[in-house]
Formats: sequence, structure tokens, C-alpha cells
Amino acid sequence: MARKKNIHTVYNSDSKMWETKREGQKEPLARSRTKATAQQKSRAEAKKAKVEHVIHNMDGKISDSDSYGNDPNPPKDKKH
Repeated sequence: MARKKNIHTVYNSDSKMWETKREGQKEPLARSRTKATAQQKSRAEAKKAKVEHVIHNMDGKISDSDSYGNDPNPPKDKKH
């Protein structure tokens, strides 16, 4: 079975827009003027696909991530 592709919220400095992108795809799923709007769109896509949502800063570094599927590294502070 093929591994599902995570969703990323990234900044495109050429277009000066925030983008919702699926790993491995060149074209974004959506473009937004603000990071908050891009994160909302990305979160919805990640939930729908049951994958990780990876949020990047303007410099490209990862600032946060949320899992909406089978999390391979669940938080250790959560009790089941």
C-alpha cells in the first residue's frame, strides 16, 4: 500500500502567497494571502486525507505539525 502524502502550509516568496501543498506535488492545492487562512485550508485537507499537517515559517523551517491520521509518534504525555 502506498504511503499517504502529508499536507504542508508553506510560504512562496516568488508569489508572496501562503500555499497548501501535498508532498511530492509541484502545484499547490490552494493559495492564500495570510498564513491563518492557508492553515485552515491545509488543516481541512489533512483531516480529509487523514494525514499529517506540517506548518512552516516564512523561512521554510517547520514550526508545528498536527496528525489527523494514524500518528506514528503520539505524544508521550497522553494517557490511553
